[in-house]
Amino acid sequence: MTNSTGPARNEVVLITGAGRGIGAATALLAGRRGYRVCVNYRTDEAAAAGVVAAIRDEGGTAVAVRADVTRTAEVERLFATVDAELGQLTALVNNAGTLEQQCRLDEIDEDRLNRIWASNITSAFLCSGRAVRRMSTRHGGAGGAIVNVSSAASRLGSPNEYVDYAAAKGAVDSMTRGLALEVAAEGIRVNAVRPGLIHTDIHALGGEPGRVDRVAPDLPMRRGGQPEEVAESILFLLSPASSYMTGALLDIAGGR
Repeated sequence: MTNSTGPARNEVVLITGAGRGIGAATALLAGRRGYRVCVNYRTDEAAAAGVVAAIRDEGGTAVAVRADVTRTAEVERLFATVDAELGQLTALVNNAGTLEQQCRLDEIDEDRLNRIWASNITSAFLCSGRAVRRMSTRHGGAGGAIVNVSSAASRLGSPNEYVDYAAAKGAVDSMTRGLALEVAAEGIRVNAVRPGLIHTDIHALGGEPGRVDRVAPDLPMRRGGQPEEVAESILFLLSPASSYMTGALLDIAGGR
């Protein structure tokens, strides 16, 4: 494992949904810290390639792998590619997720629910399971760390906007705690970050690209956050600097 001050050595991190936003910022920072980085993406090949190119330009090692992490077969292929191209996995960031158009709960249909659950919950379960099989001392691994990207919405509820998304992130919080307890004695730490209003493209999916600027004046810190601020917390939770932390939910929400 890394020491608490120096760069990572022989560490491999897989970051799902890493082509943009928080995932991309985390991939870039991990590359700078010495991790060999897998940039997972589902559709935007150009964005993922750009992240990989930026890491390599700074002297790091990275690969981009297309995979739908809601599908078992594609998750298996993704992890096999990491094994073959980067080496033994030591860290996983479950960042993949989505939301949909703002609406009330009584306007949500079954298809939307299935999409939200799959993207935000199923992906984290499938990827965490494969990571545990590689990192757990029970399976012959050397340990590692998992960080789940949840949301402040899990405790705020997102009324009139994204109650389904908030509920899905609540499930991620519960999974974080449960998995942390399952594997605490097997060399794996599992924590989560809960970002608040962060300047990323996800708000456009909800139909309001400028949502952060609208709400920011009401926040205690009077501003939205940047993806790089979340990335710093994720890398902290992956590192030995947080070696006695597991099952923690770290809020990064400007005081909200």
